[in-house]
Parts: sequence; C-alpha cells; structure tokens
Amino acid sequence: MSEHVHVRVANGTGILTLDRPKALNSLSLDMVRALAAALLAWRSDPAIDAVFLTSSSEKALCAGGDIRFFHQLGQLTPQGGSALLEDFFTEEYALNHLIHFYPKPYIALMDGVVMGGGMGIAQGGPDCGLRIVTERTKMAMPEVNIGMFPDVGGSHFLAHAPGRLGWYLGLTGATIGAADALYVGLADVFVPSAQLEALRALVAATPGAGLAAAIRAFAAPFAAQAGASELQAQRERIDMHFGAASVDGIMASLGGDADPLAQKALALMRQRSPLMMCVTHEMLARGASLGVADCLRMERSLVRRTFEHGEILEGVRALVIDKDNAPVWNPPVLEQVTPGMVERFFEPVWPTHAHPLRDL
Repeated sequence: MSEHVHVRVANGTGILTLDRPKALNSLSLDMVRALAAALLAWRSDPAIDAVFLTSSSEKALCAGGDIRFFHQLGQLTPQGGSALLEDFFTEEYALNHLIHFYPKPYIALMDGVVMGGGMGIAQGGPDCGLRIVTERTKMAMPEVNIGMFPDVGGSHFLAHAPGRLGWYLGLTGATIGAADALYVGLADVFVPSAQLEALRALVAATPGAGLAAAIRAFAAPFAAQAGASELQAQRERIDMHFGAASVDGIMASLGGDADPLAQKALALMRQRSPLMMCVTHEMLARGASLGVADCLRMERSLVRRTFEHGEILEGVRALVIDKDNAPVWNPPVLEQVTPGMVERFFEPVWPTHAHPLRDL
C-alpha cells in the first residue's frame, strides 16, 4: 500500500483519501496500486456499498501523473522506455477501466485541481458514478502542453462531450471551472466549499447504500451557485472552429475570429506540440466510435509511441525540470507534420493477444 493513499471504511462506505499535498496528489505507481487494491477488495465485499474518493488538501484532488517520474524513467533508454514506466501506464489505465465500470456507487470530490490522471480516477461510469465540483475546481486535460495526448480515457470522455467541446479541451488543454464541467458532462453536482465539512459529515453518517442519493439531495439547493457556463454560451462558435477536419483547419478558422475566446484558444494551441495536437485530433476521431476498453488500449499503444518519439521528455524538461518554458518541439511547426508521422503513432505496438490491456 502507499503512504499517500489512506484507506478506511465508515458506515458501509469505503473512503479513499489522497495525501501527497506537496505534489498536488500527483499519482505514483504505489498510489495507483493502492487505489486498485482497495477497489478490487471492495468490489465483491458485501459490507461495502459505495466508494468515496477525496483529498487531504483543498488545493487538489489530483493534478495528474507524476511527470517528474516519467521524465526520469523515460531517459533510461534511447527509446524512452523502462519497466517501471510500462507498469505505471498499464496499471493506471487498468485502474481507470475498473473505476469506469465499478459496480457500486463511486463518488469523487473534485475540489481544487483535477487534471490529467486526476480525471482518470474521478470519471466514474455513467450508471453509478457521482462527480462533485466546487467553486475551487480547476479541471483540465492539459497533456498537449507537455508533448503528450489526453489519456486516462480522454479519447472516450472527451470524444463524447457535447459537440466539439472535447476537441476544444483536448487540443488547447484549457482549464475550466465547475459550471463548464457540469455543462460538458464531466461533473454531476455542485457543492460550495463552505459546505464540504457538512458533506463529509453526511458521508460519515449515511449508510453507503443510500449515499449517492443523499449527496444529490444535499447538493440540489446549491445548483444555481455554480454559475453560468461560458462553454455553453460559446458552444456555437467552438463547434464551428473545432469542427474543422484538421488541426491546421481549426487554427486557420480561429485566426479569422477576433472573439477573445477564439484568440485565447489560438494562443494556447500555438504553444503546444504540433505533432501531438495532430495525434490528439486523430485519437479523438477514432475514440468517438470506440468503447472504453478499446480507447484505453489505443491510448496504451500511443503512450509507447510518444515516449519512443521523445516529445513528452522535451515538454516535461521545458515546463517542469528546467522551467525555461521553451520546448523545442519535433517537428517545430505544424506545416512539417505529415500524415505518416501521425499514422506511425497508431501502428500496433503489440499483437492483439499480447497487448498489456487485452483482458479489459
């Protein structure tokens, strides 16, 4: 078990508390394993009727995977691979699948930063998941910012967002708050942070079998406090721009729109890896017609290709290690990205029978 994941049971509810505050609860391999072990044990335990995921810090539920760890391990071989790196992504994606199809109510308190890998452990399945946001929620899938793609099931939940909002979030890495998260379908209820102590008391006092319904009833009076969604107001404009058939077409469309949202999106995309934006665009197009398991299998292969290429190592170096904020992308400009470069990322890494996620 991990020292950064506290596991306890209260009144029929299994409570998982992430406790790595200095790293904003970034996921290590030990944390992934601790979460999976608890969930697997509780899945068939008749004494556990619900699961509640929370954090010891108001700053973040989880800021993502431990990218310093990725960078360290990714430099061990010329191809950017190591056994621990392979284990991390295989086990993380298996955990994402376990959560998505968990047979008991899986409730995540998405207070503070919830990004990347944090989204993967918060996005419970549609039948019994419950995702709570507050006015402090800062949600994003910002992987293109570090030379990667929106993974942990992003190829599924972004591709199934309304209209082209998933493409907007995946290609820009933009951060959204509670109202937008609710509108996009990445959250279910809003609870003001001032009410979180009362919420936790409710969790402790309510039998697990009725917890999800009790939380929905508790949150109902606060729904209007989430505010208005900017993405809803800008939906028509976003759908128009991000409905273009290519990244180049999207950026050209944004460039012809003086609206602040369009210009902000364009500015963000100009900072991202041109190649990984194109890979992300193709991934979302494919993910739109795939189930969760196939999306995760696709992403697992993409991870291997991404580390082989090295774009993520350069992105993490520039933004996290050296902090010069000047990544040297390869290729450096969108015009140099060829269809063959993108297709290479989607070539099978393993035979179907040997894929590390073949049993999902």
